[in-house]
Amino acid sequence: MDNFIAHILVVDDDKGIRSLVKKYLFENNFLVSTAESAEDASEKIKFIEFDLIILDVMMPGKSGLDFINENKKFLETPIILLTAKGEPNDRIEGLEIGADDYLPKPFEPKELILRIKNILNKTKKISQKRVIKFNDIKIDLNKLIILKKNKEYKINNTEKIILEKMINNPGKTFAREDIGLLIKLDKERSIDVIITRLRKKIEIDPKNPKFLQTIRGAGYVLWIE
Repeated sequence: MDNFIAHILVVDDDKGIRSLVKKYLFENNFLVSTAESAEDASEKIKFIEFDLIILDVMMPGKSGLDFINENKKFLETPIILLTAKGEPNDRIEGLEIGADDYLPKPFEPKELILRIKNILNKTKKISQKRVIKFNDIKIDLNKLIILKKNKEYKINNTEKIILEKMINNPGKTFAREDIGLLIKLDKERSIDVIITRLRKKIEIDPKNPKFLQTIRGAGYVLWIE
């Protein structure tokens, strides 16, 4: 996957399964968010653009199939269904209404990872991201703008280079030296000024950043979960 880390949403009411799948995915360099219900997942996909969803079929309240039916307008995202072995009709219905694959429980972690990679390769989701949405924020590197709560902020080419690298490596800490090499600038104070300027465009409260954070002694990281 080169430098790109795919962002995957794991939806399952079983905390143990969520934790195990999250562990498997982290070990294979994926960025992971989790949801404990179809309702929780529906809220997350409104604010975050995921690359793939791993979806349990049988959940209390709304099922995984309900989730697919109710969110079709949001879902261009590939979906892998997790199903019990005795649910052939649910698997068939899931595939008919838009799921891309299914995996019966219990499953082998290696098989899950292989299925994820195959789907991402087929759907070409591994390409570099140029537009990303999270919470009330949209970063559009094609148009060189950040939209935050219906306000538009322009970004320059230097800011674009930094954001492009961070967007395609979410959760990775970049040292000031790394950022300096990207933008051909070796003055740490100048890099801090650029990050401060970006925070004003991205953060609701720049003095208490939630997304573009400082990792003391290490550098900067972009969190988009």
